[in-house]
Amino acid sequence: MQHGPVVRRRKLGAELRALRTAAGITSGEAARLVGWHQSKVSRIETGTSGVKPPDVRLLLDAYGVHDTQLRELLVVLAGSDNAVGREHWWHAYRGVLPPTYRDFISLESQATAMRTLETTVVPGLLQTPEYARAVTRAAVEALPEERLDALVAVRLARQDVLRASPPLRLNAVLDEAVLRREVGGPGVMARQLERLVEAARLPQVRLRVLPFAAGAHIGVTGPFVILSFSTTSDLDVVVLDHLTSSLYLERKEDLEAYTEAFNALLLHALSPEESLDFIAATAAGA
Repeated sequence: MQHGPVVRRRKLGAELRALRTAAGITSGEAARLVGWHQSKVSRIETGTSGVKPPDVRLLLDAYGVHDTQLRELLVVLAGSDNAVGREHWWHAYRGVLPPTYRDFISLESQATAMRTLETTVVPGLLQTPEYARAVTRAAVEALPEERLDALVAVRLARQDVLRASPPLRLNAVLDEAVLRREVGGPGVMARQLERLVEAARLPQVRLRVLPFAAGAHIGVTGPFVILSFSTTSDLDVVVLDHLTSSLYLERKEDLEAYTEAFNALLLHALSPEESLDFIAATAAGA
Protein backbone atom coordinates (compact mmCIF):
# COMPACT_ATOMS: atom_id res chain seq x y z
CA MET A 1 0.00 0.00 0.00
CA GLN A 2 1.63 3.20 -1.14
CA HIS A 3 0.94 6.82 -1.92
CA GLY A 4 0.58 7.80 -5.58
CA PRO A 5 4.08 9.05 -6.44
CA VAL A 6 5.72 5.90 -5.03
CA VAL A 7 3.32 3.67 -6.93
CA ARG A 8 3.98 5.58 -10.14
CA ARG A 9 7.75 5.18 -9.75
CA ARG A 10 7.49 1.46 -9.04
CA LYS A 11 5.07 0.79 -11.89
CA LEU A 12 7.08 2.87 -14.30
CA GLY A 13 10.31 1.17 -13.27
CA ALA A 14 8.83 -2.30 -13.62
CA GLU A 15 7.46 -1.50 -17.07
CA LEU A 16 10.77 -0.05 -18.25
CA ARG A 17 12.56 -3.14 -16.99
CA ALA A 18 10.11 -5.39 -18.85
CA LEU A 19 10.55 -3.38 -22.06
CA ARG A 20 14.34 -3.54 -21.74
CA THR A 21 14.23 -7.30 -21.22
CA ALA A 22 11.87 -7.73 -24.17
CA ALA A 23 14.36 -5.82 -26.33
CA GLY A 24 17.12 -8.24 -25.29
CA ILE A 25 19.19 -5.48 -23.68
CA THR A 26 21.02 -5.77 -20.37
CA SER A 27 20.95 -2.92 -17.87
CA GLY A 28 24.61 -2.28 -18.58
CA GLU A 29 23.96 -2.07 -22.33
CA ALA A 30 21.00 0.24 -21.70
CA ALA A 31 23.21 2.54 -19.63
CA ARG A 32 25.80 2.70 -22.42
CA LEU A 33 23.14 3.41 -25.05
CA VAL A 34 21.86 6.47 -23.19
CA GLY A 35 25.16 7.57 -21.67
CA TRP A 36 24.39 6.85 -17.99
CA HIS A 37 25.89 4.79 -15.21
CA GLN A 38 24.32 1.37 -14.80
CA SER A 39 23.34 2.27 -11.23
CA LYS A 40 20.96 4.95 -12.55
CA VAL A 41 19.15 2.43 -14.73
CA SER A 42 18.87 0.08 -11.77
CA ARG A 43 17.51 2.77 -9.43
CA ILE A 44 14.88 3.74 -12.01
CA GLU A 45 13.82 0.13 -12.58
CA THR A 46 13.44 -0.60 -8.88
CA GLY A 47 11.55 2.63 -8.27
CA THR A 48 14.22 3.81 -5.85
CA SER A 49 14.55 7.10 -7.65
CA GLY A 50 12.31 9.08 -9.95
CA VAL A 51 12.90 9.70 -13.63
CA LYS A 52 12.13 12.74 -15.75
CA PRO A 53 9.98 12.48 -18.89
CA PRO A 54 12.91 13.22 -21.27
CA ASP A 55 14.84 10.32 -19.72
CA VAL A 56 11.84 8.02 -20.16
CA ARG A 57 11.68 8.93 -23.83
CA LEU A 58 15.42 8.32 -24.12
CA LEU A 59 15.08 4.82 -22.70
CA LEU A 60 12.06 4.03 -24.86
CA ASP A 61 13.99 5.11 -27.95
CA ALA A 62 16.86 2.86 -26.92
CA TYR A 63 14.47 -0.07 -26.46
CA GLY A 64 12.77 0.54 -29.80
CA VAL A 65 9.36 1.26 -28.27
CA HIS A 66 7.23 3.20 -30.76
CA ASP A 67 3.71 2.51 -29.44
CA THR A 68 2.38 6.07 -29.04
CA GLN A 69 -0.19 5.22 -26.37
CA LEU A 70 2.29 3.27 -24.26
CA ARG A 71 4.92 5.99 -24.55
CA GLU A 72 2.41 8.64 -23.51
CA LEU A 73 1.25 6.63 -20.51
CA LEU A 74 4.79 6.05 -19.28
CA VAL A 75 5.60 9.73 -19.63
CA VAL A 76 2.51 10.53 -17.55
CA LEU A 77 3.70 8.08 -14.90
CA ALA A 78 6.96 10.03 -14.80
CA GLY A 79 4.89 12.90 -13.41
CA SER A 80 5.78 15.72 -15.75
CA ASP A 81 4.68 19.12 -14.47
CA ASN A 82 5.87 20.79 -17.65
CA ALA A 83 3.79 18.83 -20.12
CA VAL A 84 1.47 20.61 -22.47
CA GLY A 85 -1.73 19.62 -24.19
CA ARG A 86 -5.28 18.77 -23.23
CA GLU A 87 -4.25 15.55 -21.49
CA HIS A 88 -2.21 17.54 -18.96
CA TRP A 89 -4.73 20.31 -18.26
CA TRP A 90 -4.62 19.63 -14.50
CA HIS A 91 -1.13 21.13 -14.16
CA ALA A 92 -2.77 24.56 -14.29
CA TYR A 93 -4.27 23.69 -10.88
CA ARG A 94 -1.02 22.73 -9.12
CA GLY A 95 -1.62 25.33 -6.42
CA VAL A 96 -5.10 23.95 -5.68
CA LEU A 97 -4.78 20.17 -5.98
CA PRO A 98 -2.80 17.98 -3.58
CA PRO A 99 -0.20 15.72 -5.25
CA THR A 100 -2.26 12.56 -4.67
CA TYR A 101 -5.24 14.07 -6.49
CA ARG A 102 -3.03 15.13 -9.42
CA ASP A 103 -1.66 11.60 -9.52
CA PHE A 104 -5.17 10.19 -9.66
CA ILE A 105 -6.21 12.56 -12.46
CA SER A 106 -3.10 11.73 -14.48
CA LEU A 107 -3.80 8.00 -14.23
CA GLU A 108 -7.52 8.48 -14.91
CA SER A 109 -6.74 10.49 -18.04
CA GLN A 110 -4.74 7.60 -19.49
CA ALA A 111 -6.90 4.70 -18.30
CA THR A 112 -9.13 2.87 -20.74
CA ALA A 113 -11.54 1.56 -18.11
CA MET A 114 -12.68 2.31 -14.57
CA ARG A 115 -14.58 0.04 -12.23
CA THR A 116 -15.85 1.71 -9.10
CA LEU A 117 -18.00 1.09 -6.07
CA GLU A 118 -19.61 4.21 -4.61
CA THR A 119 -21.38 3.96 -1.27
CA THR A 120 -22.04 7.60 -0.35
CA VAL A 121 -21.95 10.02 -3.29
CA VAL A 122 -22.34 10.02 -7.06
CA PRO A 123 -19.07 9.23 -8.91
CA GLY A 124 -17.19 12.41 -9.76
CA LEU A 125 -17.31 11.67 -13.48
CA LEU A 126 -21.13 11.82 -13.37
CA GLN A 127 -21.74 14.75 -11.03
CA THR A 128 -23.60 17.88 -12.08
CA PRO A 129 -21.93 21.23 -11.32
CA GLU A 130 -24.38 21.98 -8.49
CA TYR A 131 -23.95 18.54 -6.93
CA ALA A 132 -20.15 18.76 -7.23
CA ARG A 133 -20.20 22.14 -5.48
CA ALA A 134 -22.39 20.85 -2.64
CA VAL A 135 -20.24 17.75 -2.11
CA THR A 136 -17.00 19.71 -2.18
CA ARG A 137 -18.31 22.33 0.22
CA ALA A 138 -19.42 19.62 2.65
CA ALA A 139 -16.11 17.74 2.40
CA VAL A 140 -13.89 20.77 3.04
CA GLU A 141 -15.28 23.19 5.61
CA ALA A 142 -14.62 26.95 5.45
CA LEU A 143 -13.36 26.66 1.88
CA PRO A 144 -12.81 30.07 0.21
CA GLU A 145 -15.17 30.62 -2.71
CA GLU A 146 -12.32 30.97 -5.21
CA ARG A 147 -10.80 27.64 -4.19
CA LEU A 148 -14.22 26.01 -4.24
CA ASP A 149 -14.76 27.26 -7.79
CA ALA A 150 -11.40 25.80 -8.84
CA LEU A 151 -12.10 22.38 -7.32
CA VAL A 152 -15.51 22.20 -8.99
CA ALA A 153 -13.93 23.21 -12.31
CA VAL A 154 -11.43 20.38 -11.94
CA ARG A 155 -14.21 17.89 -11.18
CA LEU A 156 -16.10 18.92 -14.31
CA ALA A 157 -12.97 18.96 -16.50
CA ARG A 158 -12.24 15.36 -15.46
CA GLN A 159 -15.51 14.32 -17.07
CA ASP A 160 -14.04 14.91 -20.52
CA VAL A 161 -12.57 11.38 -20.36
CA LEU A 162 -16.11 10.10 -21.02
CA ARG A 163 -16.26 12.20 -24.19
CA ALA A 164 -12.76 11.39 -25.44
CA SER A 165 -12.08 9.27 -28.51
CA PRO A 166 -12.11 6.52 -27.47
CA PRO A 167 -13.92 7.31 -24.22
CA LEU A 168 -13.12 5.87 -20.82
CA ARG A 169 -15.35 2.86 -20.11
CA LEU A 170 -17.02 3.43 -16.75
CA ASN A 171 -18.54 0.51 -14.87
CA ALA A 172 -20.02 1.77 -11.60
CA VAL A 173 -21.89 0.07 -8.79
CA LEU A 174 -23.90 2.56 -6.73
CA ASP A 175 -25.24 1.73 -3.32
CA GLU A 176 -28.88 2.81 -2.99
CA ALA A 177 -27.73 5.31 -0.35
CA VAL A 178 -26.09 7.31 -3.15
CA LEU A 179 -29.51 7.88 -4.68
CA ARG A 180 -31.34 8.49 -1.40
CA ARG A 181 -28.90 10.90 0.25
CA GLU A 182 -30.10 14.42 -0.49
CA VAL A 183 -27.10 16.55 -1.45
CA GLY A 184 -27.51 20.26 -2.04
CA GLY A 185 -31.28 20.27 -1.57
CA PRO A 186 -34.21 18.69 -3.48
CA GLY A 187 -33.64 20.63 -6.70
CA VAL A 188 -29.95 19.79 -6.93
CA MET A 189 -30.64 16.14 -6.17
CA ALA A 190 -33.43 15.93 -8.74
CA ARG A 191 -31.16 17.25 -11.48
CA GLN A 192 -28.39 14.89 -10.38
CA LEU A 193 -30.67 11.87 -10.64
CA GLU A 194 -31.75 13.01 -14.09
CA ARG A 195 -28.08 13.21 -15.05
CA LEU A 196 -27.57 9.62 -13.87
CA VAL A 197 -30.48 8.49 -16.05
CA GLU A 198 -28.86 10.20 -19.04
CA ALA A 199 -25.46 8.68 -18.22
CA ALA A 200 -26.90 5.18 -17.83
CA ARG A 201 -27.98 5.31 -21.47
CA LEU A 202 -24.46 6.07 -22.75
CA PRO A 203 -22.72 3.09 -24.38
CA GLN A 204 -19.49 3.74 -22.45
CA VAL A 205 -21.24 3.84 -19.07
CA ARG A 206 -22.71 0.91 -17.14
CA LEU A 207 -24.49 1.75 -13.89
CA ARG A 208 -25.65 -0.92 -11.47
CA VAL A 209 -27.64 -0.11 -8.34
CA LEU A 210 -27.00 -2.12 -5.19
CA PRO A 211 -30.38 -1.92 -3.39
CA PHE A 212 -30.81 -1.90 0.38
CA ALA A 213 -32.67 -5.18 -0.06
CA ALA A 214 -29.37 -6.84 -0.98
CA GLY A 215 -28.44 -6.65 2.70
CA ALA A 216 -24.84 -6.86 3.87
CA HIS A 217 -22.24 -7.28 1.14
CA ILE A 218 -18.50 -7.00 0.62
CA GLY A 219 -18.88 -3.35 -0.34
CA VAL A 220 -19.66 -2.33 3.24
CA THR A 221 -15.89 -2.02 3.74
CA GLY A 222 -15.96 1.16 1.64
CA PRO A 223 -15.73 2.58 -1.87
CA PHE A 224 -12.87 1.86 -4.26
CA VAL A 225 -11.74 2.48 -7.82
CA ILE A 226 -9.93 0.10 -10.18
CA LEU A 227 -8.17 1.80 -13.08
CA SER A 228 -7.22 -0.37 -16.07
CA PHE A 229 -4.95 0.35 -19.03
CA SER A 230 -5.12 -1.25 -22.46
CA THR A 231 -1.38 -1.26 -23.03
CA THR A 232 -0.52 -3.51 -20.08
CA SER A 233 -2.43 -4.96 -17.15
CA ASP A 234 0.72 -4.59 -15.02
CA LEU A 235 -0.12 -0.89 -14.71
CA ASP A 236 -3.63 -1.48 -13.30
CA VAL A 237 -4.13 0.04 -9.86
CA VAL A 238 -6.70 0.16 -7.05
CA VAL A 239 -7.34 3.55 -5.46
CA LEU A 240 -8.81 4.05 -1.99
CA ASP A 241 -9.79 7.54 -0.88
CA HIS A 242 -9.39 8.73 2.71
CA LEU A 243 -10.15 12.03 4.37
CA THR A 244 -6.73 13.58 3.81
CA SER A 245 -5.12 11.37 1.16
CA SER A 246 -5.50 8.55 -1.34
CA LEU A 247 -3.87 5.15 -1.11
CA TYR A 248 -2.86 3.04 -4.09
CA LEU A 249 -2.76 -0.75 -4.13
CA GLU A 250 -0.53 -2.16 -6.82
CA ARG A 251 0.25 -5.74 -5.87
CA LYS A 252 -1.19 -8.47 -8.06
CA GLU A 253 -2.90 -10.01 -5.02
CA ASP A 254 -4.61 -6.70 -4.21
CA LEU A 255 -5.82 -6.24 -7.78
CA GLU A 256 -7.19 -9.78 -7.83
CA ALA A 257 -8.93 -9.32 -4.47
CA TYR A 258 -10.65 -6.09 -5.50
CA THR A 259 -11.56 -7.50 -8.91
CA GLU A 260 -13.20 -10.46 -7.19
CA ALA A 261 -14.96 -8.08 -4.79
CA PHE A 262 -16.32 -6.02 -7.68
CA ASN A 263 -17.53 -9.12 -9.49
CA ALA A 264 -19.23 -10.29 -6.27
CA LEU A 265 -21.02 -6.95 -5.99
CA LEU A 266 -22.38 -7.39 -9.51
CA LEU A 267 -24.12 -10.56 -8.36
CA HIS A 268 -26.04 -8.59 -5.71
CA ALA A 269 -26.70 -5.51 -7.85
CA LEU A 270 -29.63 -4.91 -10.16
CA SER A 271 -29.08 -5.38 -13.88
CA PRO A 272 -28.23 -2.26 -15.93
CA GLU A 273 -31.81 -2.18 -17.24
CA GLU A 274 -33.32 -2.61 -13.78
CA SER A 275 -30.92 -0.03 -12.41
CA LEU A 276 -31.98 2.52 -15.02
CA ASP A 277 -35.62 1.97 -14.07
CA PHE A 278 -34.72 2.23 -10.37
CA ILE A 279 -32.87 5.53 -10.83
CA ALA A 280 -35.66 6.93 -12.99
CA ALA A 281 -38.26 5.93 -10.38
CA THR A 282 -36.21 7.53 -7.63
CA ALA A 283 -35.92 10.70 -9.70
CA ALA A 284 -39.68 10.72 -10.14
CA GLY A 285 -40.11 10.52 -6.39
CA ALA A 286 -41.30 6.93 -6.27
